[in-house]
Amino acid sequence: MADDEQHNHTFESASAGASATFPMQCSALRKNGHVVIKGRPCKIVEMSTSKTGKHGHAKVHLVAIDIFTSKKLEELCPSTHNMDVPNVTRTEYQFSYIDDDYLHLIRQDGTEKNDVKIPDGELGEKIKAFEDEGTDILVTIIAAMGEEAAISVKEAPKSG
Repeated sequence: MADDEQHNHTFESASAGASATFPMQCSALRKNGHVVIKGRPCKIVEMSTSKTGKHGHAKVHLVAIDIFTSKKLEELCPSTHNMDVPNVTRTEYQFSYIDDDYLHLIRQDGTEKNDVKIPDGELGEKIKAFEDEGTDILVTIIAAMGEEAAISVKEAPKSG
């Protein structure tokens, strides 16, 4: 039974082989869901379907906001066609400190993550203010298609 040995693989991580996107039929997309428009991961904010015309398919009109740049993008696609949907993950990390415009965060397993830039605007200011006060905070990082960004921050629950 030596042949069976080659089929015994151990996979360390479920996400290692996961694609950045997966296809979904336009008609199955929903408001507040995610979609890839012009190569960018977006959140759908508006959706409307037009009736089938004399020559063709019903069309789905999507209005979506890029989850990293907040730019508004639009797409019109036949309802029977497939569009890519990004695999979006949200992870909470314990905040450690800021160094050279990068957040130093601590993963659940205790290892350090230091490749996420401080977000611009109000959220970045909030994180800096918490750092100055020495408050324990959790930073939520959203990741999709090889990009990551901090999207929210909250005070860590007090351990009693």
